[in-house]
Amino acid sequence: MTITLAHYLVLGAILFATSVIGIFLNRKNVIVLLMAIELMLLSVNMNFVAFSHYLGDMAGQVFVFFILTVAAAEAAIGLAILVVLFRKVDTINADDLDHLKG
Repeated sequence: MTITLAHYLVLGAILFATSVIGIFLNRKNVIVLLMAIELMLLSVNMNFVAFSHYLGDMAGQVFVFFILTVAAAEAAIGLAILVVLFRKVDTINADDLDHLKG
């Protein structure tokens, strides 16, 4: 049995759907929200790599490196903001952070 493009696309769709469900079901914990967003980006990256491989074009794989760079920076900044919020408010519950509105 060979792995085809459809297998990669189905796996990417499952990962994407799992991350969307994670975002909608868990709106309280900010760390879980960040992890769901990262899972969403990784599922899209997997589709880019799969299409790039099956089309024989390297542009998709180069684009994945840019997406991963932005995702790593987003994760680092997001976690730094969470550390500062936890030190100031003693919680990372998204419902308790409503006083941060302008």
